[in-house]
Amino acid sequence: MKKYDILAIGELNVDLLLNRIAGFPEIGKEIFAEDMTLTLGSSTAIFAANAATLGARVSFIGMIGRDSFGDVVKSTLALRHVDISNLIEVGDAATGLTAILNYDNDRANVTYPGAMSRMGVKDLRPEIIREAKHVHVSSVFLQENLHRDLYEIVRLVKDCGATLSMDVQFDPAETWDFDCARILPLVDVFMPNEQELMAITRKDSVEEAVAAIRPYAVVTVVKMGTRGSLLVTRDGQHVLPAMLNKQVVDAIGAGDSFDAGFVAAYVQGKPLKECQRIGNLTGAVNTTAAGGTGAFTSKEAVAAAAEKCFGQKLTL
Repeated sequence: MKKYDILAIGELNVDLLLNRIAGFPEIGKEIFAEDMTLTLGSSTAIFAANAATLGARVSFIGMIGRDSFGDVVKSTLALRHVDISNLIEVGDAATGLTAILNYDNDRANVTYPGAMSRMGVKDLRPEIIREAKHVHVSSVFLQENLHRDLYEIVRLVKDCGATLSMDVQFDPAETWDFDCARILPLVDVFMPNEQELMAITRKDSVEEAVAAIRPYAVVTVVKMGTRGSLLVTRDGQHVLPAMLNKQVVDAIGAGDSFDAGFVAAYVQGKPLKECQRIGNLTGAVNTTAAGGTGAFTSKEAVAAAAEKCFGQKLTL
């Protein structure tokens, strides 16, 4: 019996959201925002918080500074029942921050990586990884040292006996340096969206991208937004249409919520197509409330939204 169902390894930062902004920033000028929110950011944190809400025993390895923003990260994760005993706190780097300027349906983001860019394989203790049934690694391009050490990290996870999922997320540098042939054979479930998969394979269509990774990938699930998801195994592939919400609040964190549902089902040993259905469902439920974790106040709330909005059962 492992101590953790899921060990999340990834980035941690706070988000400073500015809304109702009086125009666009200009050099040498100052403008006002009428609303401000400071909240927990990062895709990996949304994944961890929502997987814990769905009932998984989740712990987190991420690097933060010994500062007030680090306190926000710790308190928010703990409130969501994520184990924070394995967080790495450093005194010589600040907790990361993303400033988000929201304009109707678009936004401009500026990120200060801070401590999260420093965590690499040397910071990961094998004895902690051995306590996990499954490890989820996310946002590999946002974390400089993690990206550099990615092969060694996935090798360590497999040597410690855990299954592994990975969601690469966006590459701010847009170089998309990812060694599919070396890394993917060690990843049990690869979880990119369609744009990320095409970018790392340098292909112009999802079909070509899937064909490019087939020799290496074990299981791939491609998130395709309003077109649903594509599950690819060595035996074939299965497209599952999206569960569309007619009254979307926002789609922030929908992909991370898909990951949370899929992996929460996966660690329970459910069939892959059922993991895919639950992933589609939790991604859809995400859109019924604001922010990446707004709809995930409790497992009962998620189940109620699944039934009311989509006529689906949450079988976790």
